[in-house]
Amino acid sequence: MKLKMSREVDLGKEPVRHLLFILAVPSITSQVVNALYNMVDRMYIGHIAEVGSTALTGVGVCFPIIMIVSAFAALMGMGGAPRASISMGKKDNETAEKIMVNCFAALIVVALLLTTAVLLFREPLLYLFGASENTIVYADKYIRIYAIGTIFVQLTLGMNAFISAQGFSKISMLTVIIGAVTNIVLDPIFIFGLGMGVEGAALATILSQALSAAWAVKFLSGKNTILRLKKKNFRIKPSILLPCVALGVAPFTMQATESILVLCFNSSLLKCGGDLAVGAMTILSSVMQFAMLPLQGLTQGGQPIISYNYGARNADRVKQAFKLQTICAFGYATILWAAIQLVPSAFVAIFTNDPQLSEITQWALRVYMAGVLLMGLQISCQQSFIAFGNSKISAFLAVFRKIVLLIPLIFILPSFMTDKVLAVFLAEPIADIIAVMTTVTLFALEFKKIMKDLRSDPNPSESLSRS
Repeated sequence: MKLKMSREVDLGKEPVRHLLFILAVPSITSQVVNALYNMVDRMYIGHIAEVGSTALTGVGVCFPIIMIVSAFAALMGMGGAPRASISMGKKDNETAEKIMVNCFAALIVVALLLTTAVLLFREPLLYLFGASENTIVYADKYIRIYAIGTIFVQLTLGMNAFISAQGFSKISMLTVIIGAVTNIVLDPIFIFGLGMGVEGAALATILSQALSAAWAVKFLSGKNTILRLKKKNFRIKPSILLPCVALGVAPFTMQATESILVLCFNSSLLKCGGDLAVGAMTILSSVMQFAMLPLQGLTQGGQPIISYNYGARNADRVKQAFKLQTICAFGYATILWAAIQLVPSAFVAIFTNDPQLSEITQWALRVYMAGVLLMGLQISCQQSFIAFGNSKISAFLAVFRKIVLLIPLIFILPSFMTDKVLAVFLAEPIADIIAVMTTVTLFALEFKKIMKDLRSDPNPSESLSRS
């Protein structure tokens, strides 16, 4: 395949509407396709004869560990990529390149540490996240193999953010599609054809991620990229890496706290409703993860536009990009909310054909995602803080919704309601509504200051990064 020798789009000059479409569509596609790594595994595992529901629940308790692995990729990738875009907007590609290479080196170190930790402590971790005597065997088989591929997950997710940050939206999309298509092909072969069950699902996943990682690294090492992986920049420098880590705290927290949330949800549901309720939560988290991906893809497509023009101090283009991004995000969230409330069975049927599990999951899905209508505003504002390099507020918002609001509600609400399982699921929409109101208010105040600063001083200023 012949690749272009320059950025596919001009982030500083082309119409914002055209840019958002060009960057967001591949980014959304990448996010959705990337989710298929785990989604396809669960779809196939849930339909294994006789043990499908139990095996699905077992793999479900691996989800928190998988999210932690992905969170560390976001810490480096989503923390470094916006800073690289801002530097590029200032016409400082040398600094942007150093940022990318430092993050790459850090991803390798983190991957090795995570692999060791997961392999050594996998059993107590699985029990901690809700495994029972019935499901531990499936959870252990899956995570033992998945952990070996941690480095591939880190490099794929972390470095793909830098491909998108440069405007190479199609290359970024292909990074994910290559692995996902491979996974879709290998899953039924390994799970059913070779009779490997959940172990086959895990093996198919890491082999697919390995292909994606190889593609991303090859592109960033070649002549067709703007920022290149160069040996001279491989030595990690705290002055370069630490600001990236600071900005990456927000996306890291958003993903890593999913593990804590699953722990809280599963422990509470296991007590109130048993394995069946935990199985329902596995499906709910899968639907939520998949449904939120287009929003994440949309804002990741908007991030290079906002960050680059923020670095270039073009206030009008920054405002236009945020406004268009928010309208699209809210529109999607509205459609998603309506679909879930009207036909929850369509979403549940993807994961299970078990009548009992399907029944509890359908009504739980309506409750659990009742507040998703407003999440377009939440994600657009929160991700824009990251695009501006505002690490403090973005980190606060990530912690506020999940740690301050949701986790306490999971344990408080059952004390006041007769139906304790319903109470646990109801915690999610209540936290969503409070978080959205807080985020929108903070963003409105901060955005006004940012626009004033950009228009009053045409010269780049490090103080505006607010890091």
